[in-house]
Amino acid sequence: QAQLVESGGGLVEPGGSLRLSCVVSGFDVEDITIGWFRQAPGKEHEAVSCITAHGRNTYSADYLKGRFTITRDNANNAVYLQMNSLTPEDTAVYFCAADTGGYYCSSFVTNFRRSADIWGRGTQVTVSS
Repeated sequence: QAQLVESGGGLVEPGGSLRLSCVVSGFDVEDITIGWFRQAPGKEHEAVSCITAHGRNTYSADYLKGRFTITRDNANNAVYLQMNSLTPEDTAVYFCAADTGGYYCSSFVTNFRRSADIWGRGTQVTVSS
């Protein structure tokens, strides 16, 4: 059964760091495209980062200013999101989602509402003093 499970969220101080994990079941993580998305209170989902099955194509939103890094770990069948220099504006529920067709990240992040085959349940990240 295909499933994505996020973990690693929590409450952190401004300027702190977190690493989110997305563990994939039902597919080999190296065979699919996975993206991270977030939903802040009162807002729609927005794309954060993405990595393709072959790992040759990645995407990170420019508003992140290079603070977040996406990686994959084939041994653990997981994708991670390293988040540094967190600000209160990063407070949101963070989701991972998969495109089992392995489309390029530029296409996936643009059309994720229709292209995402599987969504995780999300993990809450709260940045506050």
